[in-house]
Amino acid sequence: MADIEFFFDPLCPWAWITSRFVVEVAEQRDLSVEWRFISLAMINEVRLNATPEEAAELGIEPAPPGFAAVAAAGASLLRIAAAIRQESGNEAVGEFYTTCGNLLHKGGRSAAFWSSDGPGDPSEVVNEIIAEANLSPEIAAAADQDEFDVVVRAETDLALERTGKDVGTPIITFDTTRPNEATLFGPVINRIPRGEEALQLWDAMWIVARTPGLAEFKRSLRGAPNFD
Repeated sequence: MADIEFFFDPLCPWAWITSRFVVEVAEQRDLSVEWRFISLAMINEVRLNATPEEAAELGIEPAPPGFAAVAAAGASLLRIAAAIRQESGNEAVGEFYTTCGNLLHKGGRSAAFWSSDGPGDPSEVVNEIIAEANLSPEIAAAADQDEFDVVVRAETDLALERTGKDVGTPIITFDTTRPNEATLFGPVINRIPRGEEALQLWDAMWIVARTPGLAEFKRSLRGAPNFD
C-alpha cells in the first residue's frame, strides 16, 4: 500500500503544481505515491452534453466553446496512462505524468488549446506528448481505445466517493490507512513549495485531512500559476 494516493487529470495546471509539491515531500520523507486517475471530462459530462437550454433548466453553466475537444485530449492522455500502468506499473505512470506536465504546463503547450480565434487542435499536443514520452505504438494506440475508460471512470468515481461530488482536481488521499476520512480536494496552490516550506504545508494538510468531520475551508483569491 502506498503512503499517498494522488488523483490527477493531466490537463489541470493546478493539479500539476500540487503534484510537484507532493513529489517534493515524498522525496524528503521517503513516502510512496500511487498515481491514480480522475477525469475532468467525466466530471463535466452533463455540462459537455447539455444544450444551453438544458443547462439553464439544470441551473449549471454550459461548457465553453472548444472545451469538448480539450476534454477529449485529457481523456486520451488518461487512457494512455491506464495502458502504461497495465503494462509497466505505477512508477511508469508517474513518469508519464511528469512528461505531460513538463510539456503541457511548464512548457506552455496547453496554451495551444486556445487562441484568440478559438480552440486549437489538442490532438496535436497529445501527439507531441506521445513522441516526447517515447511510447510504443501499442501504448500510443490506447489514446483511442475507450476500453481503458472503465478504469478511469472507476477511479474517478472512487475519488468522488471519498470527497463528495462538488470538487475538481487535485484530490489527495493523505493517509491510505484511512482513505474515507483522509482524502481532500486540494491544496490548490499557485506555486510549488520547496524544502522546509513544503514539509510544513504537508504536515498541516496531513493534520487537517485526518480530522474527522472536517468538510471545507477555502478562499477564492489566487495568483497566476507558476510552474517553476
